[in-house]
Amino acid sequence: MVSSEQRRRQLAREKYERQMERRVETQRKARRRNAVVSAAVAAVVVIAGAGAWAGGVFDSKSKDAAPQAAPTPTAAATPVKGCTEPAPGKPNGKQWKAEPAMSVDSGAKYTATLETSCGKVTMELDAAKAPHTVNSFVFLAGEQYFDHTKCHRLTTSGIYVLQCGDPTGTGSGGPGYKFADENLTGATYPAGTVAMANAGPGTNGSQFFLVYKDTQLPPNYTPFGKITGGLDVLNNIAGGGENDANGPGDGAPNANVVLNSVTAAKS
Repeated sequence: MVSSEQRRRQLAREKYERQMERRVETQRKARRRNAVVSAAVAAVVVIAGAGAWAGGVFDSKSKDAAPQAAPTPTAAATPVKGCTEPAPGKPNGKQWKAEPAMSVDSGAKYTATLETSCGKVTMELDAAKAPHTVNSFVFLAGEQYFDHTKCHRLTTSGIYVLQCGDPTGTGSGGPGYKFADENLTGATYPAGTVAMANAGPGTNGSQFFLVYKDTQLPPNYTPFGKITGGLDVLNNIAGGGENDANGPGDGAPNANVVLNSVTAAKS
């Protein structure tokens, strides 16, 4: 016959065993849940990384093209030495249905000047190797399309460029037309390179980037010129940093970099 004390101990032991079983099951569920969460996070990281490279590190997220990533958010500018208040005015936002007719002489030399709120940048354009790109850039400059537009993206880690040419300042704007890539065979992006941003093959519009430090990129972005003056201006802008909106070292520049005016001409 089981005494009351033995019965009490048996009930206590059973209760303890049930508690331990529940605790083990709770821990098992927690490990399973954490594993699922970790896998999901890893997948997001991989997908995000793949997307950034698949569409191009320097996407121009055109409204006419499939979006590659969220536009760079705008942010309040931080004062940066050498930068001043932009000239008064707003982008004219003109739009065209088709690429402009060819008018540049591919055998001639063309130059461009970017008068920015942080200093002057001069460029030599390569009409021989990228005639359609130079033709478009010269056309847009002549239409004052770039005037008063904000340079909306700066990268300062691994890839070193300032991206400009979008009248909306978000990374999603363009002139309404697209044109084909050029000059990609063997393309490299050393400091001083001027190249087109895009949202995939054949989606060039108005957005371009200025390389201020040697950068490794796949040959997917049409190089169409080189910087002949003002590399110090770009390095000063880069020194001011960015807001990391797209990840560490990638976002809107802290400096309020605006193209007060852009001119291009046959030299």
